[in-house]
Amino acid sequence: MMMSFRKQKLDKKKEEMIQAAIEVFAEKGYSGATMEDIAAKLFMTKGSVYYYFKDKQDLLFQMQQMLLSKCNQYMQEILQQELPADEKLRCAITTHIEYILQTRASFELMVKPEIYFTNDQQTTLLQLMDEYSAFYDKLIQEGIQQNYFYPLNIKIARNLILGAMNQVLQWYSPNGTKSIKEMAETISEYLMRMFYQPIQ
Repeated sequence: MMMSFRKQKLDKKKEEMIQAAIEVFAEKGYSGATMEDIAAKLFMTKGSVYYYFKDKQDLLFQMQQMLLSKCNQYMQEILQQELPADEKLRCAITTHIEYILQTRASFELMVKPEIYFTNDQQTTLLQLMDEYSAFYDKLIQEGIQQNYFYPLNIKIARNLILGAMNQVLQWYSPNGTKSIKEMAETISEYLMRMFYQPIQ
């Protein structure tokens, strides 16, 4: 029990540090940010940061692990909700867009993972992403079985929505007329249409 409490405390502290790092990366970019910057954001010494992460690259890797794991956790919770399949998918799309825009400085670094991560790290992250994709496959399949969606190619549909959602990082501006929540709801409305209307 004591070890479990200790681990929870450690995980909570690491998450706080990762959140601070996301803010620093947003301000200075990954290349421009230093461990000193992250420590200053947290009002900690640089040595304290190194106690949790061996270097900036390790921090980035653990950041990606945490963000992707949270995405999978969100999907698991959505799957377990007592909702029609189409509402689950709509919720998943909206949640995804809101999350990546709120933490965009980190997700933007996933565009070319080979630049930042070792082969083993890429394998770990790819497994988490494959797990995430599988959740969407389940939601789409569930929608087809419940007759909410027409029988479409699940893999193509999943790749289309994931590609469209992630592309939002490239063009969304926080200075635009829509808030993150409004943008997520609008995009989810557009993407859901392809599940209801068969392609002629």
